[in-house]
Amino acid sequence: MLPDTLDETARPPAQGDPVESGAADVPAAPSVSLRPFAWSVALSAVVFGVIGYATFDPVAFRPFLRDARPWLLVAAVGTVVLRVVFGAWRLRVVSDGQIGLRRGVRDQIVWDFFAYVTPSAVGGGPFLAVFMARDRQLPLGEATSVVLFAMLVDQVWFALTIPVLLVAAVWLDVFPQALGTAGTAALLAFFVGYLAWVAVLAYGTLVRPDRMAGWVERLFRLRWLRRFAKRARGAMADMQARSRSLRSRSGGFYAKAFAVSLVPWICRYALAVCVIASVYPGVDQALVFARSAALQLGALVVPTPGGAGGVEGLYVLFLGPPLVPAALVAPTLLVWRLLSFYVFIGAGLVLVARHLARVAPSPPRPAGART
Repeated sequence: MLPDTLDETARPPAQGDPVESGAADVPAAPSVSLRPFAWSVALSAVVFGVIGYATFDPVAFRPFLRDARPWLLVAAVGTVVLRVVFGAWRLRVVSDGQIGLRRGVRDQIVWDFFAYVTPSAVGGGPFLAVFMARDRQLPLGEATSVVLFAMLVDQVWFALTIPVLLVAAVWLDVFPQALGTAGTAALLAFFVGYLAWVAVLAYGTLVRPDRMAGWVERLFRLRWLRRFAKRARGAMADMQARSRSLRSRSGGFYAKAFAVSLVPWICRYALAVCVIASVYPGVDQALVFARSAALQLGALVVPTPGGAGGVEGLYVLFLGPPLVPAALVAPTLLVWRLLSFYVFIGAGLVLVARHLARVAPSPPRPAGART
């Protein structure tokens, strides 16, 4: 189960214990389980296999290879690199330079990794805060405040995508006909609800952090996070002080944070454009970009870890026929998922495993052993 991913083994502080701002509130050495990773990958692979079996035709696919443009695949890899680098830069900005670019790259990969092994609605942020606190011996409240503001900026940009898509729908067929009237109405209702959620998040973070503390306490009642609940209470007191500091920041700080955070989202949406256009030059690239953004929004309602299985289905719905020939669905889906999902699962697993090996306590020496 997921809590095994970052599992505290030390005794949590008692109700009357003081919560200090130093290393005392740093989570204890964790243990790891491969179960959530295997679940995400297996579910994604099974659904991809079904899609490939139903749509792929080697004979129909072969002619598209003659018009392939490999340089666009290089560009697709470039979008992934830029997504990580600008994500790291964003962490550096919101932490006032406490997180360097190199460490930020590492943290961003780990963030994406946790996002892909937790339900889409969780997003991996709470687990990244615990990882950062343990990795750098930071107070949990300090790590939480950095991650929370980065999450807020991400959510605002994600929410702003919604009105852009609605305006674009006047000229582009953003919502595929396969959705039907009911499906489109449900998606639009979700968009409205998501906008309301982001407004509440911004209000709780920047205007009324005391209420946000109450919401976070409820979040840590989840079975996956319950073991961190007592430390979270102390961390929220620290975060409220940092929220007051955020409210005093200049407009330039917010402008820089929002500008740097925009690039990773553009890269996410452009990845599908590069992958599909590399084998299908005649595709409507503007429509692919818009539908890729709508797909990312729709993935938020998929309850599986990282949207595994559901995202593959949404790809077929938004980026399959008639926009893209059926013979290209499975190959482009495979490359798109490799670059947007599997690469972060693999890289994140390596980084988290190294972290666990570094912070794990050394086994006790046998009595009488020579030093």
